[in-house]
Amino acid sequence: MCRIHGYFNAVATPHEMCTVAALQRHGGPDATGMSRAPGWGLGYDRLAVVDLSGGRQPYGLGGPVQAVFNGEIYNHDELRRRLRERGHVFTDRCDGGVIPALYLEYGEDFTEHLDGMYAIALVDRRGEVPRLLLATDEIGMKPLYYRWDAAARSLHFASEIPALLGFEAVGARMRETALDAYLATRTPFGEQTMFEDVEVLAPGTTLVCDLGATPRRRRRVPAAAELPEPDRAAERVRERLREEVGRLLVADVPVALITSGGLDSSLVTALAAEHGPVHSFNIAYRGQWPFDERHFAREVADRAGARHHQVEIDPADFPALLEETVGHLGQPNADPIALSTYALFKAVRQEGFTVALTGDAADEVFGGYARMRTAAETAAAGGDWSAAYLDALSAAPPAVRAGLYTDAYRDHLRHTAPLPEAAHQDLLHGPGSVLERITRFELGHRLPAYHLRRVDHLSMAGSIEVRLPFCQRSVVALGRALPDPLRIHGGQVKRTLYTAARGLLPDSVLTRPKQPFTLPVTAMLTPGTPLWEFARDLLHPARLAADGRLEPGAVDALFDGQAHRPGDTTALTLWALLVHEVWRERFQGAGRTSTTRPAAAAVAA
Repeated sequence: MCRIHGYFNAVATPHEMCTVAALQRHGGPDATGMSRAPGWGLGYDRLAVVDLSGGRQPYGLGGPVQAVFNGEIYNHDELRRRLRERGHVFTDRCDGGVIPALYLEYGEDFTEHLDGMYAIALVDRRGEVPRLLLATDEIGMKPLYYRWDAAARSLHFASEIPALLGFEAVGARMRETALDAYLATRTPFGEQTMFEDVEVLAPGTTLVCDLGATPRRRRRVPAAAELPEPDRAAERVRERLREEVGRLLVADVPVALITSGGLDSSLVTALAAEHGPVHSFNIAYRGQWPFDERHFAREVADRAGARHHQVEIDPADFPALLEETVGHLGQPNADPIALSTYALFKAVRQEGFTVALTGDAADEVFGGYARMRTAAETAAAGGDWSAAYLDALSAAPPAVRAGLYTDAYRDHLRHTAPLPEAAHQDLLHGPGSVLERITRFELGHRLPAYHLRRVDHLSMAGSIEVRLPFCQRSVVALGRALPDPLRIHGGQVKRTLYTAARGLLPDSVLTRPKQPFTLPVTAMLTPGTPLWEFARDLLHPARLAADGRLEPGAVDALFDGQAHRPGDTTALTLWALLVHEVWRERFQGAGRTSTTRPAAAAVAA
């Protein structure tokens, strides 16, 4: 597991490369290095997980193909054996070491042979001019951000946005329409970010660029699975998860389990415990708050025989914690659990662990969200499901957003839409049932943008590699092959997964009402708390008026409503606005070539 960065058809000094590396060193504290030649450079920071004494990057140093790599290749032993039979020589057993040889054998199709999570940058020097390849895994577990300058035909890339902004050539001009997109989906979807000049490589994509040419993209189609017999579906899911959890426990460093107390992470914990003693971690908040799951997590740990670690954070620390969290994310994410995620992984590292397994993505794969159930039931009754579904994705529904904006900003948004157009059209009118379309949208767009980037950045901020059993290719393919009634039916979500967990988890976990794994922001964002005072200060009317996009009186009305009639929609809207303002304060004007202006001036222009 590493952080990677580099440039192509550009110039960057060794000092500049070291600066970028330092900005993401938290994700790779064990080693750092680079390789440079006229027109290109590759760099990395390593978090040692496999072959602790080996793993020197760039892989293939001195040869015709060099690569830097962030992630884990779970089938590297099998690939190494196959490549040795073809004459390739390896000096260590690090998983990323197979990448140059695999590319030499299979060219641009080399990623078809990889089973794991990854973001890869590779330079091929065999042609008349060097060629760069950037590649990401099929579901987007490992993000890669880049800036393509069409005029200069140059490209810069990094694993994290703050690190990418460390390149002299990369500006930090904020995308004016991104505020609306952020409030509509809680973080930008698609390949755009909050920054005008920064994009993120889509999941399952290989970007290929010859020196001095324009990049081209290749998208890989996710693997399909055979439709299981309905009466064996739960058994197949349990078997597949058992295999994947077993594979993901293999590491040369200590491995922990994140156990929220819900079905998904509890099932991963139970399956991991079948392989021997495990350590489980749960996070909670000092005081009495809604949605406290610590007792469920303790029950799961006791049943699994796990050594349980209860992490507790003080709400008084939230303002400082929020600033650190937003700084690591590089752009706003309105999920309040981001705060807890950051604190939890810091605690896991302090206890001596380097790898952690989580239950993320089970809801997307197996149909676990209430909004999915509601949409499917509404569609089956012949009703219009899309408006309520999209509202459920938002931090602020359309009616709330419209009331928050100034006239100038509303006018600025007239010809823009918060969702990528192709994704929106496929969601509304694409092939398949409503649940199939929603699943395609959630897996292809919301999961990587909203969940996986958050988990990646906030775990690596604590030097923790997160492994995700529900994101593995075999599990995703099997989940997507399930017919709708085996995922959602009769008001029950994740039907097959619940059946698969029977006998492995306490009945209290299997029968409890589904509740969000989140920070109870509605209860915590109240007058007199440090979080309330922090929000009032950052969302001060004078600051909002100077920015020019939000109507100060409308934001004040939200505070008044939350003070006297607290509600989830109002609280989440305020939280999202607070997160955005923390981000804007931190990154406004970042980067040497920024042309950022106050939004009021930009909108007026």
